[in-house]
Amino acid sequence: MIEVPVFNQDGQKVETIQVDEQLLGGEVNKALLKQAIVMYHANLRQGTAQTQARGDVAGSTRKLFKQKGTGNARTGGIRNPIKKGGGHAKQTYPTEFRQSLNVKARRIARDSALLSKLQSAEVRVVDKLALSEPKTKQIAKLFKALGIERTCCLATAEHDPMVYRSARNIDRCVVTTVRQLNAWDIMQKRTLLVTKDGLQKLLA
Repeated sequence: MIEVPVFNQDGQKVETIQVDEQLLGGEVNKALLKQAIVMYHANLRQGTAQTQARGDVAGSTRKLFKQKGTGNARTGGIRNPIKKGGGHAKQTYPTEFRQSLNVKARRIARDSALLSKLQSAEVRVVDKLALSEPKTKQIAKLFKALGIERTCCLATAEHDPMVYRSARNIDRCVVTTVRQLNAWDIMQKRTLLVTKDGLQKLLA
């Protein structure tokens, strides 16, 4: 069992909950976790880089001057790579970098990422997040009270417009719901901040 403290919005500890590692697979599946992170990272690549080869640029294919007898270095058409405005010698084509994992594997990777954060004591649980109006200052105050000084992933049980609009302006923070949470979101940020009902939803 892993003991996880629960805090209120003022940063005061109010209770402790027990988390059974077996609900998250019992141990961290490092190989699958790495595979999932590589997949999410690869899927961020656009792969749209493209350069023009000598067949793509404008210009005549006529040989500029005869091969021998002029005293110049031999050359071909105006579109060859050594000429100004010529095509690239080694062309770059659009590339598809996307990878995929099935749903079961992605869930196991997410559970392994969550278990890793719990074992490293990098999970902060708040009993509730109730904001009457969107104020970034309130979320920043919560981060300071919980000792979150670096990057953070904030996950709520359901989409909360007030929380989202309050935290989205913090550059080191990403806001999501536990339903959308994945291994990349968890491992990319130093601290995982989740509501109590959100954590229970994850464990269920």
